[in-house]
Amino acid sequence: MIRSGNPALKESTFLDLGSGAVVSRDGEAMTLNGTVHKTGALLLLTVLTAVFAWSQSISVDGAGNETIAPGIIGYVLGGAIGGFILALITTFKKTWAPITAPLYALVEGFFLGSISAMYEVRFNGIVLQAVLLTFGTLFALLFAYRSGMIKATENFKLGVVAATGGIALVYLATIVLGFFNIQIPYIHASGTVGILFSLFVVVVAALNLVLDFDFIESGVEQGAPKYMEWYGAFGLMVTLVWLYIEFLRLLSKLQSRN
Repeated sequence: MIRSGNPALKESTFLDLGSGAVVSRDGEAMTLNGTVHKTGALLLLTVLTAVFAWSQSISVDGAGNETIAPGIIGYVLGGAIGGFILALITTFKKTWAPITAPLYALVEGFFLGSISAMYEVRFNGIVLQAVLLTFGTLFALLFAYRSGMIKATENFKLGVVAATGGIALVYLATIVLGFFNIQIPYIHASGTVGILFSLFVVVVAALNLVLDFDFIESGVEQGAPKYMEWYGAFGLMVTLVWLYIEFLRLLSKLQSRN
């Protein structure tokens, strides 16, 4: 049975493909190398628009200090809303992934570039630290998974999925309560509780990478259609974006205490 905490890589993704999932005779089945290459392509597209959004989001005042440009909110909201819509489309229309996954990467880059600029202006050097931690975590967990040090057992999957769902509920409650000017105490502050909460979220987000690796590997073994390489790459990107944002939050809380 296949499970993933990532909503894009849910349990039924390969199961609902039916008998058409096995298409290996003509060489058009999903492959691990193909998924890796497409993940790299999505990362490149994200970086391209992120760099552009970054350049448009930071301005220099008369004293030579970096400040946030007035138009940054457009990149933040446009990237966030557009990325969310494209993520939903990709999740429900998997056959569209070769088109919607690259579009998601491009749009998400605008969001990441602008958000990163906001953090960087306030906490110098935080973006480089978050990027290094994100990719360091990715490669460390990939090595641990491939070497068998970490195995995606059924209990492991259940635990990560449950923790991910709990975090999602907390974030949803934060958004809803925010409309009424009510803030959940401690967890979003830079105190000990807030740092421990962010550390917990980072760990859960990182463990979702293990589920994503296992899920993609299962798709390859089941001979999923070729377009599922794009879908698998998209699902992995969703987790990486989440992990990067959580590293930014954790690092900002730690630096706020200094």
